[in-house]
Amino acid sequence: MASATTAIRRIATPPAAGADVQGWLTATWEPNWRSFQYFILYRLLLGGLCLLVLFFPGDWNQRLSLLPSPMLFALAGAYLAATLAGLGLAHFWRQHFNLQLSFQVGVDVVVISMLMYIAGGVGSGFGLLLLISLAAASLVGQGRLVLFYAALATLAALAVQALLIVARDLDPGSIVQAGFISAGYFATAILARLLGQRIMINEDLARRRGIALDNQIRINQRVVERMQDGVLIVGRDGTIVRHNPMAARLLGLPATAGNLGAQAPTLAAALGHWLAGGGDDSIILAGAGSAELGARFESTASSEGEVLVFLEDVGRVKEQAKQLKLAALGRLTASIAHEIRNPLSAIGHAAELLKEERRGEIFERLLRIIGDNTARLDRIVGDVLELGRQKQAQVETIELREFLGNFAVDLLGNENLPAATIALDAPAGLAISFDRSHLQQVLWNLVGNALRHSSRGPAAVRLTAQAAASGGWVELHVVDDGPGVPAELRDQVFEPFFTTHTQGTGLGLFIARELCVANGATLVLKAAAGGGHFIVSGRSDWCLLPVASGDPAAN
Repeated sequence: MASATTAIRRIATPPAAGADVQGWLTATWEPNWRSFQYFILYRLLLGGLCLLVLFFPGDWNQRLSLLPSPMLFALAGAYLAATLAGLGLAHFWRQHFNLQLSFQVGVDVVVISMLMYIAGGVGSGFGLLLLISLAAASLVGQGRLVLFYAALATLAALAVQALLIVARDLDPGSIVQAGFISAGYFATAILARLLGQRIMINEDLARRRGIALDNQIRINQRVVERMQDGVLIVGRDGTIVRHNPMAARLLGLPATAGNLGAQAPTLAAALGHWLAGGGDDSIILAGAGSAELGARFESTASSEGEVLVFLEDVGRVKEQAKQLKLAALGRLTASIAHEIRNPLSAIGHAAELLKEERRGEIFERLLRIIGDNTARLDRIVGDVLELGRQKQAQVETIELREFLGNFAVDLLGNENLPAATIALDAPAGLAISFDRSHLQQVLWNLVGNALRHSSRGPAAVRLTAQAAASGGWVELHVVDDGPGVPAELRDQVFEPFFTTHTQGTGLGLFIARELCVANGATLVLKAAAGGGHFIVSGRSDWCLLPVASGDPAAN
């Protein structure tokens, strides 16, 4: 699934029930240039029709008293010119919307009023053309401006009819007809305005719902991308429609996943069996890197028949359950360790006092045994208490080439070993999101163990940093040339108090893995033919946000 990089948009607040809807519409009103252009195109068609009637006269000319004349040609030409100019302005100069609309309506009122006068007044039917213009202007216009247009058309109609009564001796009662059509102008303007308001409210509602839906889609995408479980959307033909980064990592999918059968045959076969109605909706299978995965199928109820496949790292679930048990055990152990430290100190102090008596070789050997084991117990107690005092990870972006170089210098100086003992390979620009002190402690344990079991010759330990196959992850490989970890002990190396070294506490690898988990990383032991091979996998694309204290926090 593509990463959602666009910011979530803000939704304008709609008017509450009983609120000033007119004021809200005025505040949120935006010029509708497209509808305005359609209005101008209608007027352009009307002007062209007038010219057509003048160029090809017929019965309509006689009935309307609009016989071709230079004045009518000039009037129609001027109307077309004004309309074309308005169309050009509306397309290329989208400013002063109300002024442009008022100009076009004013042209309509003037031209149609002149046609009404020539044709003999409101009885000619030309007054109805103003109804169309007023309705269109009211749909795209703003507020009380539409009432001004209706008033302007009313004054023009009454003035034309009054002038005809005086100049042509029309029946004075015809002014009543002009009054009726004037009332129609106001009714049309008001009704069209109310309809326009309803359209604006519905358009705004549709826009807000569209924005809300778009925001929800973006949030859902972000959630799915950051899920610890893999998610696949698979078509009925087996084509992988979408997948999140965790699914790609668990199954080892390429950037273009293609067909599920080619990438995960076992999963595809189980899915086909389930679609046929004869299989379970969940299975256990092997994923990338021999990881044990649990897959669960769910129908999307879409018209295409797509299926949702959820992938869960069974090993991670087992590990989490194990960690919960170990956490409880750790709290108990820390309490016991705290109680042990005081009598342990007394035993060590008593042994130091007994050394002063010098009663013989056997006595000295027994005291040495007491001292060695007291020191070992003290280290164990210290490690247990330190584990209980681990602080929350302060994740930051660490440039690995510089960090690993400084780390190797410090460790080799502490061990009094030549620089060639550790072969370092870290490309420039590669970074990991990790707590700096935690990463230092993890590598100190891993590389220290590697040196302890290696030949300590040139390149006895290889420390390699590389980008993982799945995007957004970095791997740190610690490899030594020692005898390696026996196969029967690989499942125990991360357990607390397990050690193969007489001076070890058995907590180093356990603490290292706990620190990795605290930083959203993993620590695994890779099966290798010769030598130990540990891999730290951490994220490189965490979003760092400032928090109230000013410290970085991983999102």
